[in-house]
Amino acid sequence: MKLKFNKVPLFLMMLMILSNCQDDNHQEIPHDTAFFIDYRSLTGQSDGIAVIELDPEAPDFGNISSRLELGVGVLPHHLYYNQSKNKLYSTALGGSYLYEIKAEKDKIGQPKLVSATPIDTGENTVGENLFFTNDGRFFMTFMGGAGGLKDGSVGVFNASNNKLIKTIKAPIQDNPNKFIMYPHGISVNEEKGLMMVTSTIHPDLTSGFGNTCTLIDLNTYELKETYQVADSPTDLSSPVEVLLLRGKFPQYALATTMLGGDIWIAPYNATTKKYDAFTKIFDGSKQGLGWTLEMYIDDNNRLYVSFADPGKVLVFDISNLPNLKLLKTLTADKGAHHMVFFKTKKGKEVVAVQNNLLDLPNLNSGTISVIEIETGKTLGTVNLRSKYGMLPESIEGTNGPSNYMHH
Repeated sequence: MKLKFNKVPLFLMMLMILSNCQDDNHQEIPHDTAFFIDYRSLTGQSDGIAVIELDPEAPDFGNISSRLELGVGVLPHHLYYNQSKNKLYSTALGGSYLYEIKAEKDKIGQPKLVSATPIDTGENTVGENLFFTNDGRFFMTFMGGAGGLKDGSVGVFNASNNKLIKTIKAPIQDNPNKFIMYPHGISVNEEKGLMMVTSTIHPDLTSGFGNTCTLIDLNTYELKETYQVADSPTDLSSPVEVLLLRGKFPQYALATTMLGGDIWIAPYNATTKKYDAFTKIFDGSKQGLGWTLEMYIDDNNRLYVSFADPGKVLVFDISNLPNLKLLKTLTADKGAHHMVFFKTKKGKEVVAVQNNLLDLPNLNSGTISVIEIETGKTLGTVNLRSKYGMLPESIEGTNGPSNYMHH
């Protein structure tokens, strides 16, 4: 539609202009290409959270505009929004293990980090993943539990005041058939009243390894079943993330195995009201892939899975599960891990991939790759290791979650 400005009264034009300006004459502009990142310092300084521009077409691409220090050795690990998308949280491997992050916008609408409030996690240590439910709770996996050799726990919190309501514990020593140990990944299907957590690895990365996922009643916190997600009982595959598909998607559970390098699947059984056994649906080793990590789903039945070694993101069609159809492979850097999805200012649909896993050798590129989804072309790379002396740990949008479904 073409506007004929000569027919618009001058005072209306002025009113329109003034309505788009703030009192201080700074025009607020959208910053949909600015993102939060958790980071660890490589220079012995404080770890923290930063705001970074990730549009390769922007003049300030790769620049950090705001930073919030959490402390030396805190190791912030995963960023999450609450159910209403009005609170931001970061879990941490050290420090207080969980923080609520306050952010605001400056005079031109640029996201700005303000403060971090530690949250009391009780005896629970080594914070990992969060899941917020519609009934005012959130759940958090603690890979370290209370600090034992074969420990691990799930914290239940009040989402309105961040108070710990309950700690779910089920030591393998008490029942080797139903247990929680080294939990990392978590996913919830509220409609079915089910939650599932993975058994990954001891926090010191050497003292113990898991190869299971455990199904938990969302309301009674009773353990319903522990599933083997490995080729054999002695295969220490380390399931790292789990995703209970829900809503319009086929009703399956998906799991990635960090050391197995695979994707596993289990169908929901309406009779037992549990999931059936897990089977391997994708063998990463046959594709030269390992260290399978994160799963994201878009609104078009596409599943994005990161493989830290050698640094790839595979895109699958999940329309016909349990058949998993590989659509394309995107090349990132070693340590390919978390992702965010957005459009550049010129309208290109891209995925930004954070490339680092716990600063492990050959999995710690310390970069963020911005890849055009349609063509697979890398449009830009930010090297935080060389530019800022830091490694990105996770990534999230500054205007709410930058994905359709994560966990």
